[in-house]
Amino acid sequence: MTQKEPIREVPANVITGFLGVGKTTAIRHLLDSKPAGERWAVLVNEFGEVGVDGGLFGPEKDGEVFIREVPGGCMCCTTGLPMQVALNQLLARARPQRLLIEPTGLGHPREVLSTLSDAVRAGVLDLRATLTLVDARCIEDERYLRSDSFRQQLEVADLVVANKSDLYGPQELESLRRYLSFLQDDTEITLQAVEQGRIQPDWLYAPSGFRITAGHKHGHRAAPLPDEQEPLSECGYLRLENSGEGYHSCGWRFDPTLVFDYEQLFSLISGVDAERVKGVFITEQGVFGFNKADSVLSVLELDDALDSRVEAIDPKRRDWDKMESGWLSTLSTG
Repeated sequence: MTQKEPIREVPANVITGFLGVGKTTAIRHLLDSKPAGERWAVLVNEFGEVGVDGGLFGPEKDGEVFIREVPGGCMCCTTGLPMQVALNQLLARARPQRLLIEPTGLGHPREVLSTLSDAVRAGVLDLRATLTLVDARCIEDERYLRSDSFRQQLEVADLVVANKSDLYGPQELESLRRYLSFLQDDTEITLQAVEQGRIQPDWLYAPSGFRITAGHKHGHRAAPLPDEQEPLSECGYLRLENSGEGYHSCGWRFDPTLVFDYEQLFSLISGVDAERVKGVFITEQGVFGFNKADSVLSVLELDDALDSRVEAIDPKRRDWDKMESGWLSTLSTG
């Protein structure tokens, strides 16, 4: 049996940003525009427990796109063990020519970068530019300005990408420029404005300016190790909750034999009272990804899904029992 060559110097980019800013859309765009024949891998971390973003990327494509999820909170917690396990498994399986890492919007990107330091020093990864997506319309919102995660995301950025720029008012991009000028510490932060997550692939090739330092320990519990997925109960679905960083989440995972009514789902998600809702559902019309942020619902048709799953995230702990009843009421009876 031929021994595989060691994995060396894989270019790696961290793509971060707060909840609902469009990270998943941006990564989908990058995957669609990657050079033909190249193997790319995505390591995605979610605040919620069930893991939805991997499904929103769509299926792994012909040995060229590989996806790995670490759900359940910041993957850099507890000395980064969940992240290290998932990273090692992903690299061994995909042997990629580029790695994209999407931390949760409520995570700690400085600690994520520090956790990568061992792989960088060992020559396994070649850390390239960190891209931070931001919605300039939020720059004067106190919830963002008081958030340590939001501030970190901007401070570690080699490039700040002002996403959804087609929706900005006349002064909002300039307000973001002023805030970045206030944050900069002898280093100018580069800013680009895009619509619908259309990041330019060549932005990934710039070197990283991050300097590895000892990361501080922060206070939420560790994410579960990869592949530690709870089995579904006899009723055909599972509900999991999480809280931290001033937010609450509740997620549901449904047996793939359960089929949902598309029109009822669309109506229900449009009216769900939560800041962020995302899901992948098997419906009588096919498989669809639903993504609601800023009270705007977008729908994406997908080729396939292993099961149906949905996550709601909000600063308030919502009536999850009522929300659960809503999901069950949209099951197709046909």
